[in-house]
Amino acid sequence: MTNNEQLSFEVTKADNTPVVCLGMTFESEEARREYFREELRKKLPELKQIEGFPIGEDEDIITLSDPPYYTACPNPWVNNFIEEWEKEKFTKYGRDVNDEYHREPFTTDVSEGKNESIYTAHTYHTKVPYKAIMRYILHYTKPGDIILDAFSGTGMTGVAANMCGDKEQVMSLNMKTAEVGSRKSILSDLSPAASFITANYNTEINSNNFVREMEKLIVQSESEFGNYYTTKHSNGENGQINYVIWSDVFECPECNEEIIFYNEAYDSKENVLLKNFPCPKCSIELSKEKMNRVFETVYDNVLNENINIGKQEPVQINYIYNKKQYKKVLDDLDKELIKRINDSVINTWVPTDEMPIGVNTQQPLNSHGFKNVHHFYTKRNLAILGDLFSRINHDFKGSLYMKLAIQSILYNLVSKLVRYNLGNRGNGILNGTLYVSSLTAEANIYKVLNGKVRDLQKALIVKGKTNINSIQSANSIQLKDNSIDYIFTDPPFGANINYSELNYIWESWLKVKTSIQKEAIVNAAQEKSIEEYKTLIEECFSNYYRVLKPNRWITVEFSNSKASVWNAIQEAMQKAGFVIANVAALDKKQGSFKAVTSTTAVKQDLVISAYKPGEENIIKMREQTNTPESAWTFISQHLEKLPVFLGAKGEASIIAERTPRILFDRMVAYHVQSGFPVPISSAEFQVGVTQRFPMRDGMAFLESQVAEYDKKRTLVKEFTQMSLFVSDENSSIEWIRQQLMKKPQTRQDLHPQFMKEIQHIAKHEQLPELDDLLAQNFLRYEGEETVPDQIASYLRRNFHDMRGLENTDGKLRAKAMNRWYVPDPNKQADLEKLREKTLLREFDHYVEELGNSKKKLKQFRTEAIRAGFKKAWSEKNYEKIVTVGDRLPEQVIQEDDKLLMYYDNAQVRLDM
Repeated sequence: MTNNEQLSFEVTKADNTPVVCLGMTFESEEARREYFREELRKKLPELKQIEGFPIGEDEDIITLSDPPYYTACPNPWVNNFIEEWEKEKFTKYGRDVNDEYHREPFTTDVSEGKNESIYTAHTYHTKVPYKAIMRYILHYTKPGDIILDAFSGTGMTGVAANMCGDKEQVMSLNMKTAEVGSRKSILSDLSPAASFITANYNTEINSNNFVREMEKLIVQSESEFGNYYTTKHSNGENGQINYVIWSDVFECPECNEEIIFYNEAYDSKENVLLKNFPCPKCSIELSKEKMNRVFETVYDNVLNENINIGKQEPVQINYIYNKKQYKKVLDDLDKELIKRINDSVINTWVPTDEMPIGVNTQQPLNSHGFKNVHHFYTKRNLAILGDLFSRINHDFKGSLYMKLAIQSILYNLVSKLVRYNLGNRGNGILNGTLYVSSLTAEANIYKVLNGKVRDLQKALIVKGKTNINSIQSANSIQLKDNSIDYIFTDPPFGANINYSELNYIWESWLKVKTSIQKEAIVNAAQEKSIEEYKTLIEECFSNYYRVLKPNRWITVEFSNSKASVWNAIQEAMQKAGFVIANVAALDKKQGSFKAVTSTTAVKQDLVISAYKPGEENIIKMREQTNTPESAWTFISQHLEKLPVFLGAKGEASIIAERTPRILFDRMVAYHVQSGFPVPISSAEFQVGVTQRFPMRDGMAFLESQVAEYDKKRTLVKEFTQMSLFVSDENSSIEWIRQQLMKKPQTRQDLHPQFMKEIQHIAKHEQLPELDDLLAQNFLRYEGEETVPDQIASYLRRNFHDMRGLENTDGKLRAKAMNRWYVPDPNKQADLEKLREKTLLREFDHYVEELGNSKKKLKQFRTEAIRAGFKKAWSEKNYEKIVTVGDRLPEQVIQEDDKLLMYYDNAQVRLDM
């Protein structure tokens, strides 16, 4: 007996041994599955009331499910599992709810490749490499902890949680303090296609049994349909087709001649498509843009009706004969085979669902008349796919994984979405679209599926049952309050990807489809703008907040080029009650994450770390409403959550979140979003923060943290500043502050570099001159007093002839003349007061200028609007905020997190 045979025998035997699930014992896995399927059937009427319940017949939902672990609908056993897992924490790990928990945000650089087998085995629209997620899980959790991802996509969070129990995988991440041990995960997605992939990736299946069953299925199907992919070689013997190139047919606008695009546009010598080419009949110069596509009326014997569809002709066959690859133009036998297949009747079920109206679905409808799902396949491939699905052995434990194997090729490998590629990169789809090219490649399903089986075999890495998953909206997951230890999530971002539209083909084959009402997306066809997106995403994060335990963390992976979408995510998190502790941007050149302070122009992938405040602090702040102590309670709590030191290889970095300006912004945001009055002004805050907390390198610390920082700081030679994207007045001031902290300098020194930095200032931004920014925010040494320590220490450190000189020395004073420097906190507070008065005067001028008119402000000083909104909020003058906000360009409001925060909350107050 071979090792494979022995393993197969052991697994089969194990399948028929008693199993325990949710405290109940069953004689086999099949018995467990059937019991819970019947229970699920009883619960369906109640579950259908939950938002996000998918579209499908009851029996199709039951068939697709493997309850209680995976349900193709909301999972009614989720809280039962949580209760069981919490007990296991105590019995297995000796931990309970009273255990102390403290984590700083995960700030280590993350760079994980996307060439892992499980990442590449199934092509889905978005994925985060599971090893990258493992790093976050290992940092924020302990073995047995419960993790939630309600936008689970392909389930990489679940895979990562499971792989934390694989010592070899954990050790490969080189995380010294990581505790080996699998974590539990609750995975959910609105999309049945995504949830189905998640369920399979997170189920333990014996790979040998899977391959054996798939090979059996393919052989059975080939015995009936294998001749569909045969073609004659030049010697009359049979070759096996790899793929067939199909070409769109166009019409010459001059002579009405039908033009087979490939025949006229393809230059075989240069292996390129010509942009311009002559009509074979009238010789007029043509291009694809100048011609009209030919449509033809044909009888669709799947629908049993005539349809009008874009005409496509097969033009070339790529095939294998005697292990060598050849190309040929179709001969009469090839054409006769295609005609015979097209005239035949498919005897198995295939999806004929009408494509929904959508942003992506309109393209194939307009370009080729593809109105129904089956139009995305040639008749040959449609018949074979139907046959394969019908032959799946549902008695086999891994039957859902078999269905996944076929589902994984439906969209990007064997449909008419597959573009013929003239180069050497292989044929493929245009990601994120339903684009049908003028040259498509009809692949041999059996060859593609055999390769995919090998890919999926390598992806079978999950061990044991450590997760449950379901289909529903993130805002409706009915978990117990405060029941989740950690959340990692990668939500949809605005209009980036229209998931429900792109998944429609997959889901039609699965017979269960997305309910789009609660799909968080910007989509004109669904009548969802950024406002609807914001509302939906806020509901999702409010639910996340409800179920997360106090003092625990949420990590949000974000990828979008629009600042308005970033602000919608950030505001949704803060409105829910989360406090953002770190935003890291992926440096794609370096493959690492770096802290950022301004995301007005989001051009990078971001990772947002936020926490749910402790209940005792929330109660305390409520009790301290309208007193400065409310601000300091928040700051004390927030500082405790921030990293104490950032640095590696002899180089330290500023921790942006510890700087007074960012701390003030976080405090204000928390109070506004929570409906509390802002208890302290910026000037008062600047003084108070330095009086109450130890300051180091312009950063605030708790007394309990500063010793650790000092110790690590002494070991560092280099100190790097934050990288800033200068986009407005606030980031301009911060940039100047960095330059002056590093080197007190004159206006002439600063000016050339400043002019380079402000090239990306927004068109609406009325940025003050450098002289005004300096005068309003910084101090200049004019020789009348002792040289400030900041300037003196810089001069002594960098000029040999200044060493040892006192601050009152004439030579030092002369060298220090006209240098600008960052003021100490007391003087900074005075500057803040003066600056705020100037800004408020400017804001009042805007209000006066607008009067009762409805005109928009085209150019203005954003800082003045922010200051005016802040003052109006403190005076509860919500109407003024909304009135002025309505006069600002909508894009400005949506892309400025502070303006958006005041404007949205003021609208809510007015509607109350």
